[in-house]
Amino acid sequence: MFVTPAYAQAAASPAGGAAAFAQFIPLLLVFVIMYFLILRPQQKKMSQHRAMVGALKKGDTVVTQGGLIGKVIAVRDDELDVEIAQGVKVRVVRGTVAQVLTRTAPAAANS
Repeated sequence: MFVTPAYAQAAASPAGGAAAFAQFIPLLLVFVIMYFLILRPQQKKMSQHRAMVGALKKGDTVVTQGGLIGKVIAVRDDELDVEIAQGVKVRVVRGTVAQVLTRTAPAAANS
């Protein structure tokens, strides 16, 4: 009489392990979906922005995140000098450039 319940409990143990793993499958599926819908596109956008900011050079017309539109006058490590009106120059952190409107042509193309 005491042997039967103990034997039944030991037999149910492997099925419980498989059921516990099956409970994590929806959680893993949600994580994979969130990665492809949110995280991956955001990482791609950040890398494109980094490349755009790294390629800035003198003469480019840029838009800052604050909405200022101006022409790049000087380029330093982490800063840009941007002329927003004739004789009005501002220092801007490179990371705050949101968009490049026009790029200057390479020197070889002007020859």
